[in-house]
Amino acid sequence: MRRSMIRIPELVRIKAGALDRIGLYLDRPGFRRTALMFSEGLPSDLPARLRASLSAHSIEAAASHEITGASFEEASALLGGLPPRCQAIVGLGGGKALDTAKYVATLANLPYFAAPTSLSNDGFCSPQSSLTLDGRRKSLAAHLPWAVVIDTEVCQAAPAALWASGVGDLVAKLTATVDWKLSFHATGEIVDDFATLLSDATVFQFAGRPERDSEGIRLLGTALMLNGIAMEMAGSSRPASGAEHLISHALDACSARPRLHGLQVGCAAYLTAHLQGGDHADTIGRILDGAGFWDLLRRDPFILSEWREAFALAPSIKPGYYTVLSTRDAWPESEERIATDPRLRQCFAG
Repeated sequence: MRRSMIRIPELVRIKAGALDRIGLYLDRPGFRRTALMFSEGLPSDLPARLRASLSAHSIEAAASHEITGASFEEASALLGGLPPRCQAIVGLGGGKALDTAKYVATLANLPYFAAPTSLSNDGFCSPQSSLTLDGRRKSLAAHLPWAVVIDTEVCQAAPAALWASGVGDLVAKLTATVDWKLSFHATGEIVDDFATLLSDATVFQFAGRPERDSEGIRLLGTALMLNGIAMEMAGSSRPASGAEHLISHALDACSARPRLHGLQVGCAAYLTAHLQGGDHADTIGRILDGAGFWDLLRRDPFILSEWREAFALAPSIKPGYYTVLSTRDAWPESEERIATDPRLRQCFAG
């Protein structure tokens, strides 16, 4: 059921050079004193550009932290060490840093500026933070960012695998919303129609131009951000996560070498769409064709036996979470699809 009040970003900038304007974006609403949190190993010029932008607008970086993990314990320590009179938190980098910064900002009830340096998934603007707690991965409720700042040039310079991962996470929204509707018919779970329409629309907007250039980056960043807002509206991950995410979570548990989240999810979404029937399989396949997704997988194929194990484990990942995997043993169909589908058959080994 939709939340009575939802938080959405008040400032959104998705354009070239946006990183160099974060100081201006903080200055306009009067945020003068900030804490910075950025990814471990981030190219040094990126934090330097952020600090220069703050300095140009007389914004004080009262604390600066390199995020080495993504744990509840680390976030709690950062919360306790926030400088006095801190007015905003800025996260720069990839998922671990952004999830940590988002969660600290949520606990402190401070505005959070999300500045992803790649677009590998929708986590930068989702209502959860993926953190470990006592060594176990948890999705913890968090506020959406107050501001989303995506520098398209910075994200375009990120490795191609991160781009493909983001596209894979995006196309999964089509299968996620179908699973949500299957759950309605099987269990009576209420579907938020507007959240579903928003989630689907972001995929079809991107589908017309899945190219890794400045415009493609802008479209992908916009789409992933709006998917996060769809989850906030629905009060759950249903608009963005279905059977394909359960398969990916199972792969994380049983693979000797789990791959990027969006690479697993995108491939699983293609398989899931075939299990669901309908027209989404062809749409997903064509989008992933245009993004160079399958070429990446062929260079580093998945292990077939690990996917067999993941399909067996996936339905138990979220008890009571109804998807197409709840209807039958889906592996025999999927294994045949992997063996015969021109897109898939070179993406698996073993």
